Amino acid sequence: MMGESEKRLGNRLKTAAEAIRGAEYLTAFSGAGMSVESGIPPFRGEGGIWNKYDPAVLDLEAFVRHPGRSWPVIREMFICFLGADGRPPAQPNEAHRVLAKWEAAGRLKTTITQNIDGLHAAAGSRNLVEFHGHCRTMTCLDCGRELPLNAEATRAAVPRCACGGLLKPDFVFFGEGIPPGALEAAEEAARKTDCMVLVGTSGVVYPAAAIPQLAKRRGATIIEVNPEPSDYTERIVDLFIPMKAGAAFLRMDALLGPR
Repeated sequence: MMGESEKRLGNRLKTAAEAIRGAEYLTAFSGAGMSVESGIPPFRGEGGIWNKYDPAVLDLEAFVRHPGRSWPVIREMFICFLGADGRPPAQPNEAHRVLAKWEAAGRLKTTITQNIDGLHAAAGSRNLVEFHGHCRTMTCLDCGRELPLNAEATRAAVPRCACGGLLKPDFVFFGEGIPPGALEAAEEAARKTDCMVLVGTSGVVYPAAAIPQLAKRRGATIIEVNPEPSDYTERIVDLFIPMKAGAAFLRMDALLGPR
């Protein structure tokens, strides 16, 4: 006989699928927990990057002043999705693939991600707002030249442009503003959406954390997929699904059926 907790979970998944099916403008909003199943550690919590490293290494001013201190840590922190030392780069998981599938089917309009790992894009998401930038490229702080960011390109102790300028990865550092285009696109999607699915986000990193709050104020139904409650759960979430992302999205996708 199905346990009561499994029955309640099943009911929540069915309700989530119904809300997703009925949405006119469905938006996904993802955080670091989305990529844990791809082997990428989160920034906070158990096994989090900030438990091992000082966040100051990703402060923009500190990076410019002491790049030799920052680059070795950056290289180790992000080796899991760049691929290096013979390790394969991280790959999209089932949750990434389901969201890409929903977008291709016209069900999902926009995915907003705080992640810089590029896994949404690798899975096939195209209507994508990378709120904190990405790790595909790096830009010279002197001449503005853009170069690929990969394991080979970061072998130097301090990667530099041909002009001699310091190369900075194209993700947002502490002390650096959100790219205006990303902020505007995220806010526009939040104003349009009538259903937003949160996945793997803590809700404590601003200004990104304000995006789901904006959607809620505009009347959107908020669904949260997270193994543990977040800062959003009691404040704005209508339906909380306490599951890992991959399993939850596979079950919701099965309940939705073809479109």
